Amino acid sequence: MRDYYEILGVPRGSDEAALKSAFRKLAMEHHPDRNGGSEEASTRFKEINEAYSVLSDPKKRAAYDQFGHAGVNGGQGGGGGPGFTDINDIFSEVFGSAFGDMFGGGQRRSGPARGQDLRYDLEITLEQAYAGSEVEITAATAMTCEVCEGSGAKPGTSATTCPTCGGAGRVRASQGFFAIERTCPRCGGEGRIISDPCATCRGHGQVRRNRTLQVRIPAGVDDGARIRLAGEGDAGARGGPRGDLYIFVSVRPHDLFERDGLDLLCTVPVPMTTAALGGEIEAPCLSDGDAGEGQANRLSVKVPEGTQTGRTVRIRGRGMPSLRSRERGDLVVELFVETPTRLNARQKALMQELADLCGEQQHPESSGFLNKARRFWEDVTGG
Repeated sequence: MRDYYEILGVPRGSDEAALKSAFRKLAMEHHPDRNGGSEEASTRFKEINEAYSVLSDPKKRAAYDQFGHAGVNGGQGGGGGPGFTDINDIFSEVFGSAFGDMFGGGQRRSGPARGQDLRYDLEITLEQAYAGSEVEITAATAMTCEVCEGSGAKPGTSATTCPTCGGAGRVRASQGFFAIERTCPRCGGEGRIISDPCATCRGHGQVRRNRTLQVRIPAGVDDGARIRLAGEGDAGARGGPRGDLYIFVSVRPHDLFERDGLDLLCTVPVPMTTAALGGEIEAPCLSDGDAGEGQANRLSVKVPEGTQTGRTVRIRGRGMPSLRSRERGDLVVELFVETPTRLNARQKALMQELADLCGEQQHPESSGFLNKARRFWEDVTGG
């Protein structure tokens, strides 16, 4: 059995481009249709096809380089053994569909055809993504015409076999060395002619109508997720199966929260007095309850004494749920210290007194200082 590299006339280590170029040249030279159906050309053409089908596949090529012919399909040759690519498939890949059609490799449109897949863009709220929900959508899909039952012909009549292609949907003609096969111009590849079309679907066998569907949004779904509804796409032609409907989910930006993986981030203002002395504030959070869009539930957050703007507090398990596990993210609260404005004369005086006290105090962590500071803040805030 000849070496595959020798058959294609390329050295070992040749890249994909070199292999494809060699195959194109040899296949065109030895194609049976260009050699009057010569048996020798047919044998040579199959040999070229076999060599390329192995060397163009990285796994097969690695096995061949290591073990020779024994490494690919037990050494079966002739291009017909299991694992070898069909000649027409290789021609479609290397030369393109136009050359595939020329050499008889085109797809024939006969029998039931699967319906088209459809896309539907769905925008949901962060609340819906957090808790999961069921939404109703309306999508326009191709339905089998009930009047003609998908035949396309007027009730009481039927389609006839196309006399041009004999029902094959394709016609073949010889042009020099080439045998060109193309879609039948009379029936458009259907293989049949409808003389009296259905008035409802105009001979198509299908009508497009709106359908209302319920879509379950799983908790934790993220922006850009895709949900597949099997069999909810367009109806297939000539009784073929329906296609699928793909729901592409986008999550509307939220007024309060940003999502970072499974974590939810939000910024909460903190009164200056609470930031200085410590205490508790309320922060927004999402829950599985009935809070509407743009609204949120609340939870208590402890503010450490001496908090500065930008400090974060992490609340475990209050973030987004995971789609694939029971894991939950965290709620990360960023604290923003607010400076009081529009102070009255008494408050300004107290603030000045506190500023002077802070300047004189060398060790502000002492309990005496903190007690004085607390009284000043209470006077300033009126509490």
